Amino acid sequence: MKPLLICDCDEVLLHMVRHFRDWLDTDHDIDLQLAEGSFEKAMRHRTDGELVTRERMWSLIDGFFPAEMDRQTLVPHAAEALEALGQRAEIIILTNLRDHCRESRITQLSTHGIVHRVECNQGPKGEPVARLVAEHGSPVTVFVDDLPTHHDSVAQHAPGVHRLHMVSEPSLAPHVPPAPAAHARIDDWRDAAAWITARFEAGSPAEA
Repeated sequence: MKPLLICDCDEVLLHMVRHFRDWLDTDHDIDLQLAEGSFEKAMRHRTDGELVTRERMWSLIDGFFPAEMDRQTLVPHAAEALEALGQRAEIIILTNLRDHCRESRITQLSTHGIVHRVECNQGPKGEPVARLVAEHGSPVTVFVDDLPTHHDSVAQHAPGVHRLHMVSEPSLAPHVPPAPAAHARIDDWRDAAAWITARFEAGSPAEA
């Protein structure tokens, strides 16, 4: 049975925040301060300095996906790492986008040479990860994501999954502490691929 890699996309495989920031700047007169670490605290109207409301924030995110997805660029070494890992493992991209964005995400990733199953999700990822693991026969599984909340959720619903915290945006990574529920924090795909391979070779589930 092949091991399984379940991998997020934005700020893991593709840069998003830097391009979202530029789009907010040029098209909406909104500043995004990455040092804040959270969109809810980071987005301010340039005219008066007021925080963007939560409703407006989600409206802007919906406006970026899928219409502005072609702005996104590949994280260094991500495609090469997935190509190598795909020689020995099944790979699923689990991305938190609305379902209508799935085909756009598949097309977007394929332009960067990443052709794997893509599943969209809304909300915490623990339950969908558990379902995917069960679907594949519960092999040794590694989960990679940039958001600590998803590592918390996976730890709760699929504790035997190895959890790797990755924040690939250099201007954001220093402001995001390591996820407490992750087993490791690695922000470079060259080192991450080695860590993932070691988990696969060991052939054992993670310790809860």
